[in-house]
Amino acid sequence: MIPKLHFADPEYLWLLLLIPAAIAWYWYKLRHSSVSMQMSSTAVFKNQSQGWKHYTRYSLFGLRMLVAALLILAVARPQTNLNRQDISVEGIDIILATDISSTMLAEDLRPNRLEAAKEVAVEFISSRPDDRIGLVVFSGESFTQCPLTSNHALLINLYKDISFGMIDDGTAIGDGLATAVNRLKESKAKSKVIILLTDGINNMGSIDPESAAEIAELYGIRIYTIGVGTLGTALVPVRTQFGMQYQRMEVQIDEPLLKKISALTNGKYFRATNKQKLQEVYREIDRLEKSKIDVTEFSRKKEEFLPFVILALLFLSFEFVLRFIVLKLIP
Repeated sequence: MIPKLHFADPEYLWLLLLIPAAIAWYWYKLRHSSVSMQMSSTAVFKNQSQGWKHYTRYSLFGLRMLVAALLILAVARPQTNLNRQDISVEGIDIILATDISSTMLAEDLRPNRLEAAKEVAVEFISSRPDDRIGLVVFSGESFTQCPLTSNHALLINLYKDISFGMIDDGTAIGDGLATAVNRLKESKAKSKVIILLTDGINNMGSIDPESAAEIAELYGIRIYTIGVGTLGTALVPVRTQFGMQYQRMEVQIDEPLLKKISALTNGKYFRATNKQKLQEVYREIDRLEKSKIDVTEFSRKKEEFLPFVILALLFLSFEFVLRFIVLKLIP
């Protein structure tokens, strides 16, 4: 694709109108600045030819006009960029709502539940380049780590940055779900999806998970819930007076609640007891139907004023050499 040249400050291009005005003034000055002399005959000058220096003198003005034009173009900030293109692609709007409570540090998934969830989610994000995806995290409270975006590189970096301890501990499933719904309610996509991943029971927050799911249903949002954790018990790091120690704790996931949330919104509940199962869950979600969304592609602009400035300096230097070295004109 051939880059197109345009000007960031095109109003300065009006100054180019001064160039033809200056040329007209110069021509007028030449026609009316000759000195008249009375001579009996001009026959002696008929065979006299004008030397190259005579014509070179006129080129000095032309060079200065060229320098002025180049500087005006440079001031107007020429830029190149590839075509801006509005296209429609197949995709859906997805919010990943991820639990970052202390139990997500359990090591029944390697290296732990949270890190395994992050790795698999990053693979999922990379596999869906046409979707807008956002990220909500929750534990004792919730917040938006990244709003809906098609900039997946940015989203992946923000996803990798999440960790336990960013917010108060606990499991506020309702708050996390409500924050995700709030991010999707204004979406114009035909398919809006929340993928809620947790390993616990709702024990904090001000919003009931079922109420949040009912609001999601009103906005046409489908919720897929994922319960992460092995069956039975798992080693969980616990902060004690002797430092961080591991304790074997029973895995408690409120599966009836997660199933009800999904059922209310025509979604589905999944149980991931290991990392491989979690990958299979995301692959199944990856087979969701797609709907058209509009995406505007932009390219990065590049400033191109420097070549104009360099050319102006070269022509100005050439004019200097002609004027003071070749023609030896006195300023």
